[in-house]
Amino acid sequence: MAKLEILEGPDAGRKYEVEGGRLIIGRGDECDIRLNQGSISRQHAVLDYINGSWYVEDLGSQNGVFIEGEKVDRAEVPASINIQFGTIMTAFDPDFGGDTMSLTMDSVDGEDEFAEEAEESIGAEAISAIRDMGRVYGMIEEEFGQVIIGQRAVLEELLVAIAAGGHVLMIGLPGLAKTLMVSTLAEVLRLKFKRIQFTPDLMPSDIIGTDVLEIDEQTSQKTFRFIRGPIFTNLLLADEINRTPPKTQAALLEAMQERQVTVANHVFPLPPPFFVLATQNPLEQEGTYPLPEAQLDRFMFNIIVDYPNADEEERIVAATTKKQSIELKQVLAASDLIALQNTVRELPVSEHVIKYATRLVRMTRPTCEESPQFIKDYVHCGAGPRAAQFLVLGGKARAVLHGNLNVSCDDIKALARPVLRHRLFTNFTADSEGIGPDDLIEQLLEAAPEPDQSEY
Repeated sequence: MAKLEILEGPDAGRKYEVEGGRLIIGRGDECDIRLNQGSISRQHAVLDYINGSWYVEDLGSQNGVFIEGEKVDRAEVPASINIQFGTIMTAFDPDFGGDTMSLTMDSVDGEDEFAEEAEESIGAEAISAIRDMGRVYGMIEEEFGQVIIGQRAVLEELLVAIAAGGHVLMIGLPGLAKTLMVSTLAEVLRLKFKRIQFTPDLMPSDIIGTDVLEIDEQTSQKTFRFIRGPIFTNLLLADEINRTPPKTQAALLEAMQERQVTVANHVFPLPPPFFVLATQNPLEQEGTYPLPEAQLDRFMFNIIVDYPNADEEERIVAATTKKQSIELKQVLAASDLIALQNTVRELPVSEHVIKYATRLVRMTRPTCEESPQFIKDYVHCGAGPRAAQFLVLGGKARAVLHGNLNVSCDDIKALARPVLRHRLFTNFTADSEGIGPDDLIEQLLEAAPEPDQSEY
């Protein structure tokens, strides 16, 4: 008798007790052990019981199978060990002392409770849609992967922000496909997409639009007509946003917060859904205009786009130096995203999760009594209430995208870095010692206690 326990992801805590046979693990309905998460392929891997021994085999999955951090194609599992499928970590015990004669599954503690609460709040139809989002997420990831190799963590954070209706600031070196990621995502999600290259001479009217004078040829009557700028779209890519002066940067503030623009005392609503994805180059700071704190705070996430690993870089070079034609399937439409955002807003959240998110944000402030000493030593100014709002909203979006009805503290932890890194302002001591916001967030996640049972 063997036991497989899921340690992470939307099904964390679920246990499977098995006795022999061949068990397929994947996202598909036909799988014996179903992991409803975007990094899992339809048929991801298989557990085989052959001649008294257990083996795990990768079925050609996109994100691989790992044993103790090492990627494997097929390997024997002689003793209790951690096996990672995609991004989902599991614990497999080949000698579990159970007495079940077939595949059984234990439900996650409290899941039925949350399912009942969710059904009362958003209805059975919405619950069915949430359960199906794991499959939809996998389809988006599959289409995205045809163009972009690697960067799956970036994709997840982008999708979480879009599902939550937030804006994103992406920071990465030139040549890391930031623009291509955004345009590919817009095509897969069937969104209207426009790109603005921010330059020092860009004016607010180049973004919002302008009034033009028209003269009627017959009556000679003069009227003003508003010509809409590129901001009237669903997905706006603000490329190198820090290369334009503050006056032009501020042209985005009303649009990002109110989803509208005001021209000559006339208000023009922007087409829903509306997202701003801005990029910055972290190296070339000469001739740039750093974003003011008020505008930085409007961005839900600050996503770092890093170098690909060696294997991914080889695949990128091989794929981009040959002739290829890629046709992307459109997975969702704008109306689907609006419905998704509404579902995210309606999903109930346990009080202890809100307590944890709020506690995490309050501990970033050096003036707060419960802040750890390293925050008081290295932080000049911490995060405001909007950070806690985005942590909870992002946690709900992440849960929905992975087909989960239960928002957990793990969802909050997963989003702490992109939410907090542009809201922590380090002091001179931290800068002189080479300590950045990510270092402090890492320590903060270890220092901030999760709510205990009495706070549930």
